[in-house]
Amino acid sequence: MKLQKLADKQNNSVRLSGKRILITAGPTHEKLDPVRFISNYSTGKMGYAIAEACARDGAEVLLISGPVNLKPVHPGIKLYQVTSAAEMASRSVSLYPSCEAGVLTAAVADFTPSRKSSRKIKSKGKTWTLELEPTRDIASELGKSKKDGQILAGFALETNDEIDNAWDKLKRKNFDFIMLNSLNDKGAGFGFDTNKVSILEKDNNISIFELKSKKEVAQDIVDKLHEYVT
Repeated sequence: MKLQKLADKQNNSVRLSGKRILITAGPTHEKLDPVRFISNYSTGKMGYAIAEACARDGAEVLLISGPVNLKPVHPGIKLYQVTSAAEMASRSVSLYPSCEAGVLTAAVADFTPSRKSSRKIKSKGKTWTLELEPTRDIASELGKSKKDGQILAGFALETNDEIDNAWDKLKRKNFDFIMLNSLNDKGAGFGFDTNKVSILEKDNNISIFELKSKKEVAQDIVDKLHEYVT
């Protein structure tokens, strides 16, 4: 029995062998001036956990990461460090065509300052008007360029109407499946070592998972990814 379990584990460890997987992780920093930027609370923990899980399963992982205090461990992960949404979009669009799948976990800024100052902006008066413009929609661009047999998955972090919003995002971005996070779930979302997700698939199937460590959640996601890419 022990030998059989060991054999099963060894077989599972190379389920994604020969597959190249693109993963985005972390936040982006949208520069205002040399000392200020707009960002969010993403730590990159979920994306890095998925990258490690894919690599352990034999995949070649291309990890595009925003600014985080993390480093990949597995030698099968190639790290591309970026700062802004524009840099992440450029890398993603360039690398995705050579991949069998992409998992978009990064919390990419939806807007960036219209004007970026080369010098520190000085305080003038009591108010400051900031003009923003949309960033490139990475998920939409990859979804439109997706080839037959190529897989694309993403995340939806919601605070209300969670299921409806996740279904809508899955369809708009042309995802094959999407992981839904709700900020109403204690211990889930940015900054935690745990997460609670539901996986919604384009065939209308929904899988709901309990609160787990992000390492365990990552393995659940890789298990689902394996169903699509092999």
